[in-house]
Amino acid sequence: MAWRSPPADPGRRNIVAATIARREWLLQMAAIGAAGCRLRDDRDDFRNATATIAYEERALQPDYDEPDKRLVFLPLVVENEAGELEGRLAERWTHSADYREWTYHLRPGLRWHDGVPVTTHDVKFSLDLLSHPDVLAFGPKAFESISVLDDLTVTVRTGQIANADAYNTWPICYPKHRLERLDPTHIADWEFWTHPLGNGPYRFVRYLPQTMIEYEANPDYYRGKPTIEHVRLKFAVNSSLTELLSGNVDCVNLDPGQVSILAGDPRFRVYYYLVGTNVLTLCWQHRNPLFRDQRVRLALTLAINRPELRQVLHLPDSIPLVDGPFSRRQLRRDELPATLAHDPARARALLDAAGWRDRGGGRERDGWPLRFTTIVRANVAGSQASAVYIQDQFRRVGVGMDIQLVDQGNIPAQMRSGQFGAALVPSSASGGPVLFGERSWIGYTNADAAALINRLETTLDPDARDAVYRELTAICRTDVPVTFLCPWVETTVAHRRLQGLSSPWRTDPLVHMDELWIDDRST
Repeated sequence: MAWRSPPADPGRRNIVAATIARREWLLQMAAIGAAGCRLRDDRDDFRNATATIAYEERALQPDYDEPDKRLVFLPLVVENEAGELEGRLAERWTHSADYREWTYHLRPGLRWHDGVPVTTHDVKFSLDLLSHPDVLAFGPKAFESISVLDDLTVTVRTGQIANADAYNTWPICYPKHRLERLDPTHIADWEFWTHPLGNGPYRFVRYLPQTMIEYEANPDYYRGKPTIEHVRLKFAVNSSLTELLSGNVDCVNLDPGQVSILAGDPRFRVYYYLVGTNVLTLCWQHRNPLFRDQRVRLALTLAINRPELRQVLHLPDSIPLVDGPFSRRQLRRDELPATLAHDPARARALLDAAGWRDRGGGRERDGWPLRFTTIVRANVAGSQASAVYIQDQFRRVGVGMDIQLVDQGNIPAQMRSGQFGAALVPSSASGGPVLFGERSWIGYTNADAAALINRLETTLDPDARDAVYRELTAICRTDVPVTFLCPWVETTVAHRRLQGLSSPWRTDPLVHMDELWIDDRST
């Protein structure tokens, strides 16, 4: 009799199927869990090797001084913390006695990120491009000549440079082979700015409009592959503080007043950068009868407690105060003119001597009150806070000051027209013609000061320029044509995991990214 298997038991069959299914499910979950661990590890590894910086998308433009360019491109030279030159694209250089002609010798072996050699033809192309009538990054007639001697040697003869302090900090250089066929009249629309090909420490990876642009460390960078593997510029300027507090970015630029929000938070470090020679300045309108008397201008200067104003603006005591023009090199070397001390008693005496008597409700002379209006930039918190503080300081010595908020873009025209009593604006303490020249916007006339300004516009020797600044400072200390309040400061706030930044000359992570590193223990 043939053997037959017993009839199948439906209940047992279901149990066996369920057991097999559960075993398969467990195996799948284990595999998914392992993959998840790997994914999580990969993400952690990526974050630990990535610096994310809050940035403004519209800054990805051809402006030669934008810091994001320094991630991708090499300048000829840079200025170190002491104001001395350090080579980057250029290995060495010489200059003529008058500092107007420079010969640069490029580093051999440098290549663009697509492997094409970097040559002096790229340098000439870049300087010609930035001098093009439709670009004018330097202004017209910036160069008398640009001569390529060979693939690694170029001589540049300067012409009329709008900012002579910048004679030694030529901009980054661009790849001729990639750009020479593009139309300079549409330079701002070139896709190149959001998909750059450079020769610097980082290479372009991808660009997501309205989201971010990403770079990766260049393994062939001549100074060695950067420690930080990836850099992301996240387009989150309008929400940068929130992004920082949420851990979505590592570094932001904030108004100094916003820094107080982070007080006591151990996650972050604050760095202060002096923006060139820009100083928040009270510009007196010398055509106004109130300010023709030097004693009044000096009295108002002495009435302002500038160290206390520095505190009002949430700036550290290390930020210098000045009373006179200075060069960028003097700023970096801490060779700045001393500040007149706060002296309200002397301020009152000077106003009395000028005939402005305090009648209890404010000072007046011949029935006219000592009162004026100061124009102040609207929507700039530091300027408005300074104006309110100065208004109170003047009130204490019997002087009335009204505040008129003006759109930032309209202030230059209003100053040129002379329609203001005083103006509270950031201005260049390097002594430009706007303040002290023959066509001064503030109506200041001093033949010696104007002659010194003319010398600055034709003198490139840094020692000679510093000497001119010292002479100009002596005049300003006597005449007090303006009142310098405190240097214009930008504030960088970085998560402590981002290491290597310092105040006041190593605060921009994009400029110094190849020298920074990430400390995972600080997260």
